[in-house]
Amino acid sequence: MQRLIRDVDRLPNALYRAEQVRELDRTAIEEHGIPGAELMERAGRAAYRLLRQGWPDARVISIVCGIGNNGGDGYVVARHARTDGLEVRVLQLGDPQRLRGDALTMATRFQEAGGSIAPFRGLPEATELIVDAVLGTGLERAVAGEWAQAIAAINRHPAPVLAIDIPSGLHSDLGRILGTAVRAEATISFIGLKQGMFTGSGPDCCGDVHFDALQVPAAVYARQILSAHRLDRTLLDGLLARRPRSANKGSFGHVLVVGGARGYSGAARLAGEGALYTGAGLVTIATHPDHAAYLNLSRPELMCLGVEEPTELEPVLERTTVIAVGPGLGKDSWGKGLLARVLATGHPLVVDADALNLLAAAPALRGDWVLTPHPGEAARLLGTETGAVQADRFGSVRRLRDRFGGVVVLKGAGTLVLGPSHKPLEVCTGGNPGMATAGTGDVLTGMIAALVAQGLDLEDAAAAGVCLHAAAGDAAAEGGERGLLASDLLTRIRPLINSETGA
Repeated sequence: MQRLIRDVDRLPNALYRAEQVRELDRTAIEEHGIPGAELMERAGRAAYRLLRQGWPDARVISIVCGIGNNGGDGYVVARHARTDGLEVRVLQLGDPQRLRGDALTMATRFQEAGGSIAPFRGLPEATELIVDAVLGTGLERAVAGEWAQAIAAINRHPAPVLAIDIPSGLHSDLGRILGTAVRAEATISFIGLKQGMFTGSGPDCCGDVHFDALQVPAAVYARQILSAHRLDRTLLDGLLARRPRSANKGSFGHVLVVGGARGYSGAARLAGEGALYTGAGLVTIATHPDHAAYLNLSRPELMCLGVEEPTELEPVLERTTVIAVGPGLGKDSWGKGLLARVLATGHPLVVDADALNLLAAAPALRGDWVLTPHPGEAARLLGTETGAVQADRFGSVRRLRDRFGGVVVLKGAGTLVLGPSHKPLEVCTGGNPGMATAGTGDVLTGMIAALVAQGLDLEDAAAAGVCLHAAAGDAAAEGGERGLLASDLLTRIRPLINSETGA
């Protein structure tokens, strides 16, 4: 069967909470005169078009319908599929006597057109495609009983799954699995994209995301302020000005990377190279004397400074634009001393890795830094468990920003960026699982620092760095995700940043 083309770059950038999308739906119906049944017809037709585009050879389709509006969308899909001559099995989950309103109307239309409905008792082996029309966006409690059993059966079946609006069992606001959730190959969402589809477990459950606004007028959207903003590579367009012919290396800032305790020089070097490839004019690595002499043997563009005591940073601090601190720093007295000196400077900071772990033990609040924790580091900063961070990534990044100030980058699937401005929280939809390997976060730290060095404010540098990092990871994964190395991202950065900025 034909695999769907990844459509993420053509999606809207506005993301909403479920209650906001319900309000958009209400506004379209009550204030713009679009009947709810007509919106349901449009949703079902859009889902069926995607079904035929993605799986043109599928002839036997099982559509699992719930008792709400999500099920009503499924009945529309079933009617169109049957009209086209496909073999359609509609399997009703839940008491059909509880069907109401537009969902009941669509079930009736399907039956009047000659379709039959059977109670869900499992999926036929011959099924070539499954449509998940079970649970919609209003789910708040864990899926249990026959509903959980049905989702388990869907996930066990070898046929691909197309989810309507959102995979059943996925929390549309948090990206959290509520007990169990459908793992779809593709999801088509309507009217407004739900923020939970793009972070936490959302990407795993949704697969390739597609969108249809159902011809809802633009005026409907003016009534809602988006809850989050989807970051994509278009953010980079024009962000960095074209470089003047009279430029010199001093024009693009001096990044100081502080890290690389004994035995951990690689992390500091990856951060340094990330800064170089992102366009910093100068990069110095202040690191442990044991390896300072050879850290740049194969990358001579890096300047290396061996420091035993924090006072040895003084000469380089005088000419530093921005400091990236933490990669390989360690948590012993050497690392603590260097971090204390760095925190005492007036330079903007990008704080990662062990510097975050040390910060968790001695919290501080300031506005001139970017914190870049992964979920484990975020948990330590918040005094909680990693699972709690992942269960509410949006809430977690807000708590981090409120507690520590500045800009926070919460890494992971659907990296989140939140700064002090009135911009919506930002969600990066790029990147891939191949990037889940040692050192990729260090590269990001250097990239963000380089963008600060070139004149971007902290919030723009964090968002642009995250986007560029994800795009480099996706380019590096073209040869396969498994076995991807953090250093594979480095040579992908320069073509990307130059093609987008003209710098």
